[in-house]
Amino acid sequence: MNGKTPNVGIVIVSHSPLIARGTADMVRQMAGDSVPLAWSGGNRHGELGTDAGGILKAIEEAWSEAGVAVFVDLGGAETNSEMAIEMLGPPRSQKVSICNAPVVEGAVIAAAEASGGAPLSRVVATAEELSPR
Repeated sequence: MNGKTPNVGIVIVSHSPLIARGTADMVRQMAGDSVPLAWSGGNRHGELGTDAGGILKAIEEAWSEAGVAVFVDLGGAETNSEMAIEMLGPPRSQKVSICNAPVVEGAVIAAAEASGGAPLSRVVATAEELSPR
């Protein structure tokens, strides 16, 4: 990190492994390697669904002391992400935010913001500006 403050990490959570991986691939291509990035898609059997353990693993892979922004596609993904954050435990759990934003557009704009060194609160706020009011 060359003495530089770490960038906020991004996690993509989808019921579909293909959507999660594809979104993460798009984010990586657009934001480069300066943003910690991971994804979790599908249940433990690779079928549609989500898994709190897999989400926890993704949060740990994308971990940054600057925090982690999590993007979810449907309600179950949000519920399992909340469980994963709880499993992470304090104080790290306090540095993870679930974003109320479209998964693809939100993750891309958040990663662009994070790559510029923005704090977690600004990364989340920028992504959430994309949500319909």
